[in-house]
Amino acid sequence: MEQWLTANLSRRTLLRRAGGGALSLSLAGFLAACGGGGGGGGAQTKVIPKGKIADRLNFSNWPYYIDESVLKDFERKYGAKVKYTEEINDNDEFFGKVRPQLERGSSGGRDLFAVTDWMSGRMIRLGYVQKLDKSALPNVQKNLLPSLSHPGYDKNRDYSAPWQGILAGIIYRKDKVGEPKSVNDIFDPKLKGKVTMLTEMRDTVGLTMLGMGKDPATGSLDDALAAVDKIDKANRDGQIRRFTGNDYGKDITKGDSWLIYGWSGDAVQLQPNNPNVKFFFPPEGFTFSTDNMQIPVGAPHAYTAEVFMNYVYDPEVQAKIAAEVQFVTPVTGVKEVLQKTDPKLAENELIFPSDELLKRSYIFRDLPPDEEQELDNRFQEVIGA
Repeated sequence: MEQWLTANLSRRTLLRRAGGGALSLSLAGFLAACGGGGGGGGAQTKVIPKGKIADRLNFSNWPYYIDESVLKDFERKYGAKVKYTEEINDNDEFFGKVRPQLERGSSGGRDLFAVTDWMSGRMIRLGYVQKLDKSALPNVQKNLLPSLSHPGYDKNRDYSAPWQGILAGIIYRKDKVGEPKSVNDIFDPKLKGKVTMLTEMRDTVGLTMLGMGKDPATGSLDDALAAVDKIDKANRDGQIRRFTGNDYGKDITKGDSWLIYGWSGDAVQLQPNNPNVKFFFPPEGFTFSTDNMQIPVGAPHAYTAEVFMNYVYDPEVQAKIAAEVQFVTPVTGVKEVLQKTDPKLAENELIFPSDELLKRSYIFRDLPPDEEQELDNRFQEVIGA
């Protein structure tokens, strides 16, 4: 994947901006589209000052998203005890929790968190995250995939660094449903009450749009609202058991749900609890996004957070994370590390998607504020948030 991502990006970016749909046209174009403009409005302008490495670090992240040995190795190397909190279940839910604190200039004790691209852009625009000192991040400067270096929501990566790339599709119980054939299987009446969808609007609506033959990268507001209407009808008919964040894991492993919208690496993380949990790339397509590390205003150990960000961009370290979480890695050189340590894993398309697979990857287009508010409001009504 790295060769594809770094090759011929200027031509592909032009194609993507000209209205292409699939991610294969340009991951760089996708990232330029996400989040609209760069850090503006209330964006912080002073970089984080250098200092001493603290004796602790508080990192908030999503579940199923770390190799704990990486945290222990960091503690041994730098002497900073890491408090790793899996408190992000949904971007909007997390934002609602932290916004009152961030408005007061407090991080609530957090030094670092990882939120999805569109939320990263919101954090920057509102001035809720600190500007990074790039001289403290040599590994990030050297090893970040070039195609991820200039997203629209953070043009020069002044406020963020990707944690992992995310593929959203179908997670299913092989022992309950066999292998799916379509993204539309989630609407099969035979699965009534045994499916869940995500509270992440862009993934749930995007996947539903793909099942309706609509492109979430170029579709109109009416196309998106039609998808919400379809979700609404299925929900009122009892088809959908519930809408979830990352907490869908307990439903699928216990058998309370049999087929769900979910994120690729989670299926791998859940397999030790139930080997029948599998991930399916729908033929109609699937969505792609990135989660990004950011340092909030008021972080008590901001410089230590930068040290950690730089640490996980060492390909040897990142290879451990990739092997455990099996999401798309943003760091160059990881495939080469895994080719030596685990050649089979180096060919895993959950970590290194092939060009052919990426042709079926789509992103949800950047929404003007009025469209975003209308679509968000309608979706929140449907999911009962």
